[in-house]
Amino acid sequence: MKIKGLMVAGLCSVVLAGCTSNPYTGESQAGKSSIYGLGGAAAGAVIGAATSSKKDRTKGALIGATVGGATGAGYGYYVDQQEARLRQELQGSGVQVIRNGDHLQLVMPGNITFASNSSDISSGFYPTLNSLVKVFKEFDRNGIDIVGHTDSTGSMDLNMRLSRDRATSVASYLTGQGIAGPRISSSGAGPNQPIASNDSQSGRAQNRRVEINLRPL
Repeated sequence: MKIKGLMVAGLCSVVLAGCTSNPYTGESQAGKSSIYGLGGAAAGAVIGAATSSKKDRTKGALIGATVGGATGAGYGYYVDQQEARLRQELQGSGVQVIRNGDHLQLVMPGNITFASNSSDISSGFYPTLNSLVKVFKEFDRNGIDIVGHTDSTGSMDLNMRLSRDRATSVASYLTGQGIAGPRISSSGAGPNQPIASNDSQSGRAQNRRVEINLRPL
């Protein structure tokens, strides 16, 4: 019971520390950063207790909860800042920024990225990619997974090749602008992951896209 009490105290301290205003977004951190802190604190408490001697188990749990909570909340706050910068840089670009926990996803419609049936980056898309480069250099604690997608028009072989080539083109541009290669992966999903019906023109347009998924390294 004593360990549980100290764990609760540690968790509460994380929540209180997380309930601050984000200077980038103005949002309360309790909704985002503290969630990471709670998860980190719980995991840290368990590990701290398990790796300590019997008489020091209570102390180990408290230390683990504090360190784990601070680490988790820190990354949550980092993602908050990165999300705000991406939204600022990409405003009006047509790129959608989606937040899911500690992952960020950028959805780039095909009509602004590539010409039809081509893997050559459209000239008008370079300013948007340059904005991404700026943010990726500023926030370098993410892996960058680039996935190309197509609609179902045409053969499977053609769509798979086209989606891979488009993802590779984006990856090559990022590395050419100084983003570290080991951070980046690229792949093609072809028509296999639609987000809309391929039975309509508007649905097919939504499915033709490139996604960039940002994850913790």
